[in-house]
Amino acid sequence: MEQQDEVMRWFVMRDLKRVNAKNHAYKMLQGLKFEVFTPMKWHVVTRKGEKVREEIPVIPDLLFVRSTRADLDPIVEKTETLQYRFLRRTWCEPMTVRDSDMERFIHAVNSSESVKYYLLEELSPEMYNKKIRIIGGKLDGYEGMLLTVRGSKTKRLLVELPGMLAVGVEVSPEYIQLI
Repeated sequence: MEQQDEVMRWFVMRDLKRVNAKNHAYKMLQGLKFEVFTPMKWHVVTRKGEKVREEIPVIPDLLFVRSTRADLDPIVEKTETLQYRFLRRTWCEPMTVRDSDMERFIHAVNSSESVKYYLLEELSPEMYNKKIRIIGGKLDGYEGMLLTVRGSKTKRLLVELPGMLAVGVEVSPEYIQLI
């Protein structure tokens, strides 16, 4: 067990602070030099009578932290609103994501200006029925499903974070190869 605490992994965490809190856990952890990823979206809010565009978390209580359990445990103990997400039907086994899956997901999100996040229960099999490969561009070599949404003219590659979340990343039609 001691060996397991020293392995660098992506932990799935919960931030129980209110949506309008000033210092969210992802900002605090970034300040402490942890590698943190929080799915973000642009949102327009009115501040002091002016409309301002700001980035906010897509799911307010979800964040991913790459660290060892030994380094993260003291911070979780000190911060009342920060918790591990635990696997179901286990005793205190924190959820983790494989490095390769997380890196693929983060790269896909960062490669596009227009991303749409989906919870897995929001996707139906009719929405992604064609398997594609991306040839060229920022996502060269990526394979996945072509996301089709009624009324949308944009082509999106569906990149999934297994068991959690999926993102539709806009891709140019010239890069798409059907498999």
